[in-house]
Amino acid sequence: MDIKEYFARISYRGSYDKPDLATLTDIFQHHIRAVPFEDLSIHCGERIELDLEATYNKIVRKNRGGWCMENNHLLSWVLRTVGYDITLLGAQVYFPELDAYADEIDHLLIKVVLDDKLYIVDGGFGMAYQIWQPMELISGTDQPQTPGVFRFLEESGVWYLEKVKRKQLVPNQSDSTSHNVDKEVCRRIYLFTLQPRDIEEFRACNAHLQTAPDSLFVTKSFCSLQTADGVRALVGWKLTEIKYNYKDNMDLVEIRILADEEIEKTLKEKFNITLDKKFVPINTSRLSMF
Repeated sequence: MDIKEYFARISYRGSYDKPDLATLTDIFQHHIRAVPFEDLSIHCGERIELDLEATYNKIVRKNRGGWCMENNHLLSWVLRTVGYDITLLGAQVYFPELDAYADEIDHLLIKVVLDDKLYIVDGGFGMAYQIWQPMELISGTDQPQTPGVFRFLEESGVWYLEKVKRKQLVPNQSDSTSHNVDKEVCRRIYLFTLQPRDIEEFRACNAHLQTAPDSLFVTKSFCSLQTADGVRALVGWKLTEIKYNYKDNMDLVEIRILADEEIEKTLKEKFNITLDKKFVPINTSRLSMF
């Protein structure tokens, strides 16, 4: 594994000899705009491994993306290599349709200690809930970013991440029967504690999420990538492109349903992904990713 090869993969040309907040933010933003959040391996008959070298080969050499346990595991290696003080943490994701958090940890994120402050770095949540900057770990303070206003709330040692949402303009509403045009003003995203985690603690979760019949990742194929001014996502056959803060505190949401023959070309042109094996799209879950 070669840090320079990783930086070439994400088109990062800045310096990395000074592990400060500006460098951390720059590396992080290059990562989320180059490496998709995706579960396509599951729908190509491939197994998602937790081995760091396998993840490196997949993301860096094969130009693929991954889910949180791949993206953030690789990112943790990058940040540690550059000289940051990092710790892996485990989170439990919130499912709005169930109005509940996962029972067990099902999301990997990174804590960074920098100049006596704590930051959360998470390059593996994707969709419209992907943070664009490291977030300082302080409770009850709004932290505005391009995707919206994020904030942490802390209660008895448990931290909650939430996002205040903008209104959405969806011109072709007829294409989006399952798209939630958002009655909710604020979305809970996940909860976590500061208990240090080892990657081995995610092994059972990594296996379960790619095999359980009711897993969101088994019932939906998805690929999302942050752009210069928004996010694009392919969920099943539905391509959604969001432009943040399009006008008057409103996001522009454009939706198109693709034909089977458009999928491969769209993955290449919109996400820079070429798959080795046959990909079978699916979207049978009622759980929303937006």
